[in-house]
Amino acid sequence: MTELDPITGAIHLPHTGGAKPLSGWRVLVPRGGPWGDGVAGALRARGASPIVAPMINFAPADDQPALEAALAKLAAGEFDWLTVTSATTVDVLASYGAVIPASTKVAAVGETTAAALVAAGYHADIIPSEENSARGLLEEWEAATEGQKGLRVLALRSAIAKQVLSIGLARIGHHVEAVVAYRTVGVPVAAKVIDDVRAGNVHAVLVTSGSVAEQVQQQLGPIPESILVAAIGPQTQKDAAQVGLRVDVVARERSAESLIDAVVDAATARA
Repeated sequence: MTELDPITGAIHLPHTGGAKPLSGWRVLVPRGGPWGDGVAGALRARGASPIVAPMINFAPADDQPALEAALAKLAAGEFDWLTVTSATTVDVLASYGAVIPASTKVAAVGETTAAALVAAGYHADIIPSEENSARGLLEEWEAATEGQKGLRVLALRSAIAKQVLSIGLARIGHHVEAVVAYRTVGVPVAAKVIDDVRAGNVHAVLVTSGSVAEQVQQQLGPIPESILVAAIGPQTQKDAAQVGLRVDVVARERSAESLIDAVVDAATARA
């Protein structure tokens, strides 16, 4: 199994005695930045040739003053908790040079988001251990803050995200300020990437979110049957199905390292 470095958020691999289970495999990594670099490195360690082709990016929120005001209040220590539901939200925080005081606890949806927080110099106090979603985080939250009411919470989200977490937190008695941090936009990939996928010259495509699934289907679909499509979790699998994208394998633990393990297992089965 791969391991996530608790300090840097990097993906580390155990010694494999020279075995390279993904030798000869070309794997499309649909996100760039620290996350994409970490996954690419982990894939290389397994013998694969990663193709880093970011397919989504974030654009400024329509209401920039509201976001800037919320981040100023965050830096001033006016929130007890901050909820972060995606690695893209971390990118936004970093781009603004946002300060998260030590007194403010951070709740992250999933290990990918937690790793992004750590890599950007922030911290994560709770992460859903079961369901990697806003609903799963809400369940973990209730356990972690049992007996506490009226907490001040800043909930950062994308423009298209459902407010499951914000509504749930407000329902159990907390004061929630929900602010749109970004809009998700598609990034056109290079023509060579499209040609390689359509010609079956790529062995696997990683799908890390519903937004990525949508872009993969729009820009690269239909994906040839010979190419393995790997989703990071059940919710991403469901989102992929809604846009017509086939998914062949799903990561067991809803994390980047588990996603790579799923590809390795599939490659081993095909060998």
